Amino acid sequence: MSHNCSGHSHGGHDHGHEQAHDHSDEKTPALQTLIWKQIDFEQIRTLNESEPDAGAKVIEKTWPQRLDAEPALFSDADEQLLIFVPFAGAVKLHSILVRSLEDSSAPKTLKLFVNRDDLDFSSVSELQPTQTLELSQTSEVQELPVKRALFGNTYSLSLFIETNFSDDVTRIFWIGFKGEFMNLTREPVEVLYEKAANPKDHSIVQGLDNMGAHGTRHGM
Repeated sequence: MSHNCSGHSHGGHDHGHEQAHDHSDEKTPALQTLIWKQIDFEQIRTLNESEPDAGAKVIEKTWPQRLDAEPALFSDADEQLLIFVPFAGAVKLHSILVRSLEDSSAPKTLKLFVNRDDLDFSSVSELQPTQTLELSQTSEVQELPVKRALFGNTYSLSLFIETNFSDDVTRIFWIGFKGEFMNLTREPVEVLYEKAANPKDHSIVQGLDNMGAHGTRHGM
């Protein structure tokens, strides 16, 4: 499929109604498993985005910002998007969170590829995805569980939005991830000890705090 640089006009869209709902879950327990600061925002790449860095910006939104109308990610030449998201270490991915609109621009088919940083629209159409997810038309946040056994050692994730609900443009307002962050040795963060051993023989493996601290993305 050809993805040229021809742009689409996105003027005149009224997103004011998106703030009309009562959302009292700002301190939801979901935050306990939300993967955010462990994302390497500087290295996010999005193909076929209508504006540079739009894909990175919707992922950089925090949980309280998930309902904001801006920034937003719009596809450009057609409805497809390919987003590469690297993490600061290994992640056990549990689910993906997506917010779009309740119209034909909402993403429909999402294909996931683990630990592939070399994909483009030609290769992604030929490869078997790690998992394929089907989304609904809704303006609420959708949580899409993944098969955890397939995503237990995820260093990067490529999201291929293959189709939407018949619009020429796909619109996405937030993408988030839930899971468990692991350290760079590919082992779970834990403390190891021996019963009744000499203290000097204790082997301690400590987690790295504040890995992948949030940074501002400057260009592709």
